[in-house]
Parts: sequence; C-alpha cells; structure tokens
Amino acid sequence: MSADTTTTESQPLFTGLPSGIVPYVAILGALASVYAHFSLAPVLMQFDQTQAILFVLAGVGFLAGIAVYLSKFWRREFYLVAIAFALAQIVAWVVMSGRVSEMAILSKGGEAVFSAAAAYLYLSDSSETDGAA
Repeated sequence: MSADTTTTESQPLFTGLPSGIVPYVAILGALASVYAHFSLAPVLMQFDQTQAILFVLAGVGFLAGIAVYLSKFWRREFYLVAIAFALAQIVAWVVMSGRVSEMAILSKGGEAVFSAAAAYLYLSDSSETDGAA
C-alpha cells in the first residue's frame, strides 16, 4: 500500500462541517430542490409514474451529492458534475414546459443558487493546484 492510501483510509468518513458561508448556501439550495421534488413526487404518482420516479431520483441525487460533499470522498472535479446535474434539472423543466408554481420557483431557484455557489466553490478551491509542480 502506498502512503496516500493509508492516509485516506485513516481519515474519518465524515470530514466535518465546511468553512465559510458559500457551502451552506449551496447545501440550502440543494435542500430546497430536494424538498420540492419529494413533495411533488407523491402527487405526480397519480398521473405519471415515470415522472414521479424521476422526481424522487432528482431528490436522492441532491442528497447523495451533499453526503459525498461532506465526506472524505469529495474531489474538486465533482463541483462540475454537481453544476451539470443542477442545470440539467432546470433545462429539463424548461424543455418539458413545466408549470410555473411556488414549488417550481422554489426548486429551480434553489438549483440556480446551488449552481452559482458550486461554481464559486470550484473556482476558489485550489486544493488540486497547490501541490502541482
């Protein structure tokens, strides 16, 4: 085993709370989307089971992203995946001619805030470039 592997293995799974306000803004934006998707999924189940399942998967995706962000497994490149995931939610809503409602505004607003905060964190995270020669 290399030294890097043993260092990662000895690190606790949960790395602690993030510092600064921007990570909390990103998490709150993601949680707003989770709330909207999980609240609407049971209602959609009566009309369109496929869309209801997609709503649940969107919510689970954001929750899984938060869990990975707070764990030792987080990498700088994941910001880009997170941004793409959130923007895909907004694009899907527009393409599918989603209704404008309070829940849609909460969800899409949360996703937009999340994307902006994640972009800021990606640009300001220098953990990858500090050790480069």
